[in-house]
Amino acid sequence: MPEQKKDDEHKAVKISVYRHDPSASKTGSYQDFDVPVQEGMVVLDAINYIVNNYDTTLAVRWNCKAARCGSCAAEINGVPKLMCKTRLETLPDKVVVGPMRAFPLVKDLVTDVSENYDIERRMLPFAPKEAKEPWIINGMDVVRSQEFRRCIECFLCQDVCHVVRSHNTPYIGPRHVIKAASLDMHPMDTIDRSRTLTKQQGLGYCNVTKCCQDVCPEHIHITDNAIIPEKERAVDNFYDPIMGLVAHLKGKKDKDRKEAPHGDNMVNNKV
Repeated sequence: MPEQKKDDEHKAVKISVYRHDPSASKTGSYQDFDVPVQEGMVVLDAINYIVNNYDTTLAVRWNCKAARCGSCAAEINGVPKLMCKTRLETLPDKVVVGPMRAFPLVKDLVTDVSENYDIERRMLPFAPKEAKEPWIINGMDVVRSQEFRRCIECFLCQDVCHVVRSHNTPYIGPRHVIKAASLDMHPMDTIDRSRTLTKQQGLGYCNVTKCCQDVCPEHIHITDNAIIPEKERAVDNFYDPIMGLVAHLKGKKDKDRKEAPHGDNMVNNKV
């Protein structure tokens, strides 16, 4: 057993890290580093070892190292993951670490995700109906919308989405659909966001592959509980002739028309 422990102490893993400074060159390349492995190490530990022992110019963004801030998001062996949550012992002897390819590169492993915050600012806000306080809400309704509030805005779901990554469409991406769903499913909210999501924010471009759901570190059921219900709501409101006839007979007005000056000015929100 002591010999085995000694071997483990000297075990090393090869970390291949993407290096590119867009301000200095047009193309980038991968650089290999040998990193000694200790029990419990995660990919972020290996990257920090490289920074501290090999090259202090390696650009990497991280903060909490507790899978709560989402800032260390990257692509590990081609899969979007949090570096602080991915243990080296679960990976092969060679680990390839690159930036999220859906976003503009700043340098090395750092990307510019600011467009996501611009989209957030243009989302229709929470608009509660007039009611006596305190609000009395069914517990099931609270649980349904609370799932989406676990999002840490790592934007891994945005990165893995091939519509956001590879196609020039107005689709705002799964992160922002769950934001809209969290408000639409709130029992006190008065806005129907299906019009904006469908007509201006490209919801129809999502083809429900569930890849966003698979990479979510918070295990949010993005596709099943947010995207599909929003698509169903859009079908009911805009394409179902029976629902259209019922709404017409009742003289129902589309509540989201109140937000038309805001919603109709939405620009193409390509991330």
